[in-house]
Amino acid sequence: MSNAIDLKDRFAIVTGGAQGIGRAVVERFLASGARVAIFDRDTDLVVKTADELGRARVMPVTVDVSRLADVERAVAEVHAEFGRIDILVNNAGVAGANHKTWDYPEEEWKKVMAINLDGPFFCCRAVAPLMIAQKYGRIVNVASIAGKEGNPNASAYSASKAGVIALTKSLGKELAEYDIAVNCVTPAAARTAIFDQMSQQHIDYMLSKIPRGRFVQVEEVAATIAFAASADCSFTTGAVFDLSGGRATY
Repeated sequence: MSNAIDLKDRFAIVTGGAQGIGRAVVERFLASGARVAIFDRDTDLVVKTADELGRARVMPVTVDVSRLADVERAVAEVHAEFGRIDILVNNAGVAGANHKTWDYPEEEWKKVMAINLDGPFFCCRAVAPLMIAQKYGRIVNVASIAGKEGNPNASAYSASKAGVIALTKSLGKELAEYDIAVNCVTPAAARTAIFDQMSQQHIDYMLSKIPRGRFVQVEEVAATIAFAASADCSFTTGAVFDLSGGRATY
């Protein structure tokens, strides 16, 4: 049975919330009393997820987080509908191809950075002024253990997630005086659709590095994010919550 997290009367945005970790976060937020806007670039999938979870409390929004204008339009729509935005979870991401750094295709590198790093920056940029005005907010960025340690044959993904960690720390300091907490989580890999983008060799490598001997479950990630998104997370900001199953060495 899950611990009770109080998100009653809170309004959240979860990017990449139509499947995988993002959907688990949305479900946990709904169980905790929040209303949620799901950002996803797949219109059919985001609508399907919203229908399954209940349109009364879930707002589907088609948005490409790698485009600032699209993000600003989507955030304005959500703010107009909800009246406020209390929580932002930057979860949308891609794994990218597996290549040695010197063989990494330029366009693939740019795609990974655009979604994994530009996306959270654009969303934080759009939401932060609204949270400052209401003097409350919780931002949770989904990074990765790869951002701490660097995975071989995944330089773009690792670098993008390291950037998310640094963005979290910078923004956490900038927003600390407004009762806005900015934290990130660094999960080990979870069995989601992102595995379809990886080679089996890379998947086996990631599993071999986890002392617990298994991949993290999406519900476990959602549980930590739910705490970081709550009013109870009132002092910690600019922090990294490790979800690596013991892999992280710092």
